Amino acid sequence: MNRAALVVNTQSRTGADAFARAEKSLVELGVPVRSSYPLRDPSRLPEVVKTAVEEGNDLVVVGGGDGTISSVVDMLAHREVPLGLLPLGTANDFARTLHVPTDLDRACETIAHGKIVDIDLGLAGDNYYANRASVGIGAAVAREMSPQLKRWVGSLAYPVATAKAVMRHRPFSARLTFPDGDHEPREYPSLLQISVANGRYFGGGQLAAYDSGIDDSTLDVSIIRHGNYRELITVARNLKSGHLLHTEQADHFRTSRVYVETDPELPINIDGELAAHTPRDLSVARNALHVVVPDTWVDGQ
Repeated sequence: MNRAALVVNTQSRTGADAFARAEKSLVELGVPVRSSYPLRDPSRLPEVVKTAVEEGNDLVVVGGGDGTISSVVDMLAHREVPLGLLPLGTANDFARTLHVPTDLDRACETIAHGKIVDIDLGLAGDNYYANRASVGIGAAVAREMSPQLKRWVGSLAYPVATAKAVMRHRPFSARLTFPDGDHEPREYPSLLQISVANGRYFGGGQLAAYDSGIDDSTLDVSIIRHGNYRELITVARNLKSGHLLHTEQADHFRTSRVYVETDPELPINIDGELAAHTPRDLSVARNALHVVVPDTWVDGQ
């Protein structure tokens, strides 16, 4: 490693306090930080990461939450420059999947002494994503989330936003087709959510599936049916643990590609941002991103 760039979203939950501390720690650990970008405007993240790559940095360290990571993976996908991760967000699901510590000093140590591995990314049309694309409750949660809510309640922001989204939800119908022919087409008359996960975790620690991985060349597609009040309570109780996939409320498919149509057409939540609409082709981009992980990380789980 000859030169590294440090890019921090100072609008993330702990970003403003973490920037100077991270820069000092990385340099002391021997990481050759040559360019530093404390960004107050998150919309500049893709542009700055692209510049960091074009300037010849052979490591780009990015500090922020899951939304920050998802906004910059397009600039790093299928490039030789690896990503170093400083988890500074509310949920940090991408970091949880990669076993990157949320403690800032330990995250810096991982960047300095960890190993580089290849992981998959999801694709929603032309948009890369790290964790999950979802329709229904997942998109409604994205609308309910706000920087103020994240600052006020921290990690409780997701359950609070989810509860508000469930109360306002209207069921929708959907058709799923699998272009690779690994599953038969499916029709659903009344749904709560469609989730297409690339990462192992999403939504503040929800488990995509017990044996899901981020380097297995597949996506985990979860379908949650709408139901009566008691059934919705079951959904809420089992959603985070992954137990829901073993109830009659849900279906689960593992595939490399799925085409999602809904009635009506609905927004798609891509790692916390409403970035697309149905109908949409969702697929896996195999080994698309180089990333620094702890030496203890094995097989994407």
